[in-house]
Amino acid sequence: MKLPALVALLLLLGSPAAAPTRQVDEAALDGQIREIAKTLRCAVCQTENIWESQSGLAAQMREVIRERLQRGDSPEQIKAYFLSRYGDYILMEPRKHGLNWLIWAGPFVLLLIGGLLLVRTLSRWSARTAAAPNEALPPLTESSRARLDRELRLLDK
Repeated sequence: MKLPALVALLLLLGSPAAAPTRQVDEAALDGQIREIAKTLRCAVCQTENIWESQSGLAAQMREVIRERLQRGDSPEQIKAYFLSRYGDYILMEPRKHGLNWLIWAGPFVLLLIGGLLLVRTLSRWSARTAAAPNEALPPLTESSRARLDRELRLLDK
């Protein structure tokens, strides 16, 4: 009597009704892997994250992420694991501490300095232009007047 109950239990566990739970868990796991992998740089491709990279190393790194998530590691622990192996370079987005602030703030500081230099240069230029005296032009000589008349007649033709 115990054997039929055991067979029924095994059939119930192997039935398609139990499969959606595993698929949902697998989909959630894949989502977590994707989110973590998009933050890590491929050491081979160097411009792609390991989610988009097709290199063998990226595939191995995605598998390490999967194994660590299945063991129960948090995303922060997984990133710390890769940081300990590869250093800050492995992160697609550098951490915001120490000299890395130059990477984050540098473009804005340079833009501000460039804007200030542009304003200063334009204000000096406009002040010099406005301050220049309007000098009286000397009257035209007869030869200059004759040349202007000739040029104007040529334009009318």
